[in-house]
Amino acid sequence: MKITVHTIRELKGERPIVALTAYDTIMATLASNANIDLILVGDSVGTTYLGFDTTLPVTLDMMLHHTACVARAKPRSLLVADVPFPEVHLGTERLLRVCSRLFQEGGAEAVKVEGGQSVAPKVRALVDAGMPVLGHIGLLPQQFYALGGYRKVGAKEEEREILLRDAKALQDAGAFAIVGEMIAGEIAGEIADTVDIPMIGIGCGIKCDGQILVTPDLLGMTLGKVPGFVKKFAHLQEVISSAFVEYAEEVRSKRYPE
Repeated sequence: MKITVHTIRELKGERPIVALTAYDTIMATLASNANIDLILVGDSVGTTYLGFDTTLPVTLDMMLHHTACVARAKPRSLLVADVPFPEVHLGTERLLRVCSRLFQEGGAEAVKVEGGQSVAPKVRALVDAGMPVLGHIGLLPQQFYALGGYRKVGAKEEEREILLRDAKALQDAGAFAIVGEMIAGEIAGEIADTVDIPMIGIGCGIKCDGQILVTPDLLGMTLGKVPGFVKKFAHLQEVISSAFVEYAEEVRSKRYPE
């Protein structure tokens, strides 16, 4: 059965939502076959596949390319595309045009927008235009420099209050769910209990309504450091490297092809 935004909403309180990133047809197909509920074409493609140090250099054209690759897999999972930096901050009319391209050209079924109260009016405009929105609060990678790097948020009382208001603002603006990133576990659980829409966590502990991870991280393919909350469910970097070495040795020794 095809997963829709309504399916994701209805899963709150029923069972945890399972989400992953994907950036190409192969990974999208495998994720769909594994009954993953939600596939996010994240701007994390910049740091995982494209060699950037942050997500900031990722452009709309890049996002369109990778979203279309995932859409061609025709996944049963809900397909969500990230709105890249700085499009959400350049005016509502421009944002509507950008997101319409992600739907029309990329094949997205929803878009993800980083930010809370400050972007809520734009989330409402997108929802009113028929474009479902997944919110994103907590650590915002597109504000990497303003935040002073990657860090846990929500431990301080003022941060807790802001996060709760952010989540409520996104819910009231019509977001169908929220991603919470690197939020202290107790606060993440409080947010999940406060809002009526699902709270999907990444680095937020067990009390959320679901979990999302960056696929190369959980597969053990990431070349650099991965966050401490990531569990490597496979170690493909070693497997792939070993296969490449074996291939090279067999070609050089003329054992392949036979």
